[in-house]
Amino acid sequence: MIPRHQDIRAVYWQPRLGAGGQVVEDLADIAQCIAIILLTPKGSDPHRPEFASDCWKYIDWPVDQAVPHLVREAVLAIERWEPRVILVGVEPVIENARITLRVTWRLAADAAPQVTEVAL
Repeated sequence: MIPRHQDIRAVYWQPRLGAGGQVVEDLADIAQCIAIILLTPKGSDPHRPEFASDCWKYIDWPVDQAVPHLVREAVLAIERWEPRVILVGVEPVIENARITLRVTWRLAADAAPQVTEVAL
């Protein structure tokens, strides 16, 4: 079922990626925005050339060398491009030479932390 715009009650929402006709709202919207920021190469948005991150530059690096750069790039990008969150931390999770960034964030100092995982 495709949601009608008048049925969406959240202030923050957007189309759900990969799911035609669905939307994400509130915390799910922020989690999707974080994933978009980290997975979009900086310079690929012609209207905002500085938008996104440089995580892509380290995809082919040896894991032990890539990790500190990926964490740095994730922190810089999220702090710049997602002003709705307070970044708690970025933890690399390495499984079978595949890196996933576990991003912990919250909306306000007293809010419960949220976790968004982005597989690179």
